[in-house]
Amino acid sequence: MNNEYLLKHLRNVPDFPIPGIQFKDVSTLYKHPKCLRIMVNELYELYKDKGITKVVGIESRGFVVGAALAYKLGAGFVMARKPGKLPAETRKESYMKEYGKDTIEIHTDAITEKDVVLLHDDLLATGGSMLAAYNLVNQFNPKQTFINFIIELTIEGLHGRAVFPEDAEITTLIKI
Repeated sequence: MNNEYLLKHLRNVPDFPIPGIQFKDVSTLYKHPKCLRIMVNELYELYKDKGITKVVGIESRGFVVGAALAYKLGAGFVMARKPGKLPAETRKESYMKEYGKDTIEIHTDAITEKDVVLLHDDLLATGGSMLAAYNLVNQFNPKQTFINFIIELTIEGLHGRAVFPEDAEITTLIKI
């Protein structure tokens, strides 16, 4: 899709969080009403006929557009959070990051076998956190699970899409 207006408003932050990384800052897209509207509307068009009943946003940037999209789709919104942030009983999935192990959690009553789930986050780089979310959501045995990102980094050495099963349906709004 690579909407030129979105690309124009995406901020690049050199050497963040460590030297050599070119961080793609989506907060500049969130603060512009037109960018936010474009993102939500383009995602709505992609998913309006898929029967989505729950949108799962990955902490924390996945909450912003994920919640807006859930509202527009008439779906519920589920937060996938870091350990200890959700107050009731949870299911967990751990994954490896570049610098250690991390875990995400979802409430045990958040998803049912009747749900069609859309997982949403801001950026696909290595795919670790979203793969953990995908595996966690599929423990609930929903009817179907879709995956979406605002940005997909296709730089040499990053193969985020490759970590997912071949049959995983993944969409992105911007490829860089």
